[in-house]
Amino acid sequence: MSKRLPPRGDHQPDLFAANFADIPIRDQRDTMERPFFSLAKKPRFAPIEYNVGDVWVEVSANPKFGIATIWDADILIWASTQITEALDRGVPASRVIRFHPHHLLKSIRRPTGGEHYLRLRAALDRLTHTAVRTNIRSEGKKKGASFHWLESWTELTNEKTGDPSGMTLTLPDWLYDGILMKGGVLTIHEDYFLLTGGIERWLYRVARKHAGQQDMGWQFTMRQLHEKSGSASRLSDFAIDVRKVIEADSLPEYTCMLHKNDEGDEVIHFLKRSFLAVSDPRFEGTRFPRRRIARGITSKALRFSEVAE
Repeated sequence: MSKRLPPRGDHQPDLFAANFADIPIRDQRDTMERPFFSLAKKPRFAPIEYNVGDVWVEVSANPKFGIATIWDADILIWASTQITEALDRGVPASRVIRFHPHHLLKSIRRPTGGEHYLRLRAALDRLTHTAVRTNIRSEGKKKGASFHWLESWTELTNEKTGDPSGMTLTLPDWLYDGILMKGGVLTIHEDYFLLTGGIERWLYRVARKHAGQQDMGWQFTMRQLHEKSGSASRLSDFAIDVRKVIEADSLPEYTCMLHKNDEGDEVIHFLKRSFLAVSDPRFEGTRFPRRRIARGITSKALRFSEVAE
């Protein structure tokens, strides 16, 4: 359980900014804690069914592509970031996003070789064919929304070389409306993209949503986390993986601590590193929340050609 090294030339030549210090990465908050994605790299075809309290989520696989994974969700995080940044800059936003695949891969901190273009297409297929039903934001337990993570995607290629020259993706209304609504996105650490484990990634998203800026952090029992994760593994195996994450202590911004409550249940305590004692080796200072202010949010967007020079 660790973070992989960033790829060579790691920076963010996306639609708006030159590097990861300039644009806060945004994640749609409704997708961050509940079991919307497979946490395994091995294809998952078994459905995810979650029903706790008044909230239910059902995720179904396409028999050819399987359920979209938490790594595939990087594309949705990228789209959320682009839409929110456009709105912040006063640029019209749309649920249809046009982009070059090279820019997207660089933005989610992936290599850009031919193999990774193939993986990108496979991820887009899984997102397009994963069926989701949920009553989150439906204002009633019996009401629900049904959608796929992407309504569609298209690709243009150079006829002479066969290289990709441009792509489009179209977000579903449920996700797009969630990005636009007040408080609909949370800023996440750019090193999230470097986390290698599925449970590791999911735990960071849970920590970011619940522990947030709270000086006392947030706690869940191991059983609660297992239920929320939608993991196909047994509770005992899931607990082993969570303990490995806690031991590695590799989550950006947050640390995890394990203890037992009065009932003997294992409890995971998420706490932001900046709230630890300065003498604690896990301590990290708070980053300036508007790092891009130095260049100015309304400054002209940088393009990849300008960054590469």
